[in-house]
Amino acid sequence: MPKTKTTSATADRTYDAIVIGGGHNGLTNGAYLAKAGLRTLVLERRHLVGGAAITEELRPGFWFTTFSYALSLLRPDIVQDLDLVKHGFMPILMPTTFCPKEDGDYLLLGQDHGENLREIGRQSKHDADAYDAFNHDVLKVIQAIKPLLDEVPPDLFSDDPEELIALAALGQRFRKLDKKVLHDAVRLLTGSAADFLDDYFESDVLKGYLASSAIIGTKVGPYSQGSGLVLLYHILGEHDGEMGAWSFHKGGNGGFTQVLSRAAQALGAEIRLESPVERVITRNGRATGVALADGSEFYAPVVVSALDPRRTFLELVEPRELPTDLVETIQRFRFQGTSSKVNFALDGIPRYPALGDRIDQYRGFTNIGPSMEYLERAFDDAKYGWYSKRPYLDTAIQSLVDPDMAPPGKAVMSCFVQYTPYHLRESDWDAEKENLGDTVQATLESFFPGFGDLVLQREVRTPLDIERTVGLSEGNIFAGEFLAPQMFFFRPAPGWAQYRTPIDGYYQCGSGTHPGGCVMGAPGKLAAGQILKDRARAQA
Repeated sequence: MPKTKTTSATADRTYDAIVIGGGHNGLTNGAYLAKAGLRTLVLERRHLVGGAAITEELRPGFWFTTFSYALSLLRPDIVQDLDLVKHGFMPILMPTTFCPKEDGDYLLLGQDHGENLREIGRQSKHDADAYDAFNHDVLKVIQAIKPLLDEVPPDLFSDDPEELIALAALGQRFRKLDKKVLHDAVRLLTGSAADFLDDYFESDVLKGYLASSAIIGTKVGPYSQGSGLVLLYHILGEHDGEMGAWSFHKGGNGGFTQVLSRAAQALGAEIRLESPVERVITRNGRATGVALADGSEFYAPVVVSALDPRRTFLELVEPRELPTDLVETIQRFRFQGTSSKVNFALDGIPRYPALGDRIDQYRGFTNIGPSMEYLERAFDDAKYGWYSKRPYLDTAIQSLVDPDMAPPGKAVMSCFVQYTPYHLRESDWDAEKENLGDTVQATLESFFPGFGDLVLQREVRTPLDIERTVGLSEGNIFAGEFLAPQMFFFRPAPGWAQYRTPIDGYYQCGSGTHPGGCVMGAPGKLAAGQILKDRARAQA
């Protein structure tokens, strides 16, 4: 798995645009700017690009998706616009979802709709009958909401005629929706996942599986107001046109960001590794370049931060250069990282007693969250400042999807862990890190007897590790909580949801902007569009 080569320094340190951060949004933004003809420099503080979407060999022959681990929300037009297939883009469908139960039974869903209905019917005849109605109703909401992922939010606070027209068009679009579709959309955007799911289903394991998408990366339980929004967000994606499907990129998400890096460089972008930016240089209210930690400086009339809102507004620039209300809003912006990763190198495939030696159930995700009550109990610990004694785990044996991830006969297993709050009561993550690993391993052992005997190596990454390693404040994987007051018009702050900042020439394109986190690239692309539009206006 090749790494991006550091471009040697040139005598000329002046560019048309500088992008701070080589995560997937920074690379996407830099690629679009370079494609438009701008001499573009992407600066990454680490020794490899990718941000939280990286793949590392932590044991010879075992490749780990250290943080981010799957694809679904990547915008399809980015694949086309940047010619990613030419550079090695290769997503592989994850075709199954395996949900073990605490009584030894299970729910196993795959690509055969009829078989899925029969499998759901094993748990509840009522739920098998309700499943199509649920999917129909949710699809209608998705069709209404999904276009927003690819649009710049209108500015609620602007008197610009263009903004007023865009706002009116948005209102008209929702006004034309069927009443039930609009009501369902509002329920999901503002209410709890549990309330919505309870309207359709009675089976604990089916509701647990569906509700798990409502808590990913967010400090909410399935019964919390706001969990419906998180649920809706995670089912907006697709793989090869199949709604809600997830994929694993060849070589992991690090393989994907290497593809992005190659595409950006092919379009003319320059990438410098081990180049941490200390501050944005400004003059008379305008960005003119950046200063690195080693004292070197680079200059450009456009500077783009792919970092989170706290770093973009409170660290890279002097807060006194910004409006007081913006500074106060960013200071209140909620990160609250609650997720960790525990990755395992295994000596073989875990055995699930009810399925004997069968392993095809592991070709996608294994969902350790057998009921909404299980998820809520896990959340109870986090509410009071501790990590879950029995956590929710979203796991994948990635070497069964991409055999090159592990040596023959061995396996790598990615475990996303919820809940692990950044701020711990009466302790810290340096002290609790290995205890968390033990907790996750014990949970897996309870579902897969003998699991511990397979473990060759374990890697634990807490919210504090995420913050230290990739710079996401409080280890929040979405660069800011998915809460209604922090989305769309208000992400990251009222009046500043269109990728600009109050400093002329200084832009934002990280996951803390609309439409948010996950490996989707939309913030990078949409920000590039705004930059190029502003540039065209200035040159007119």
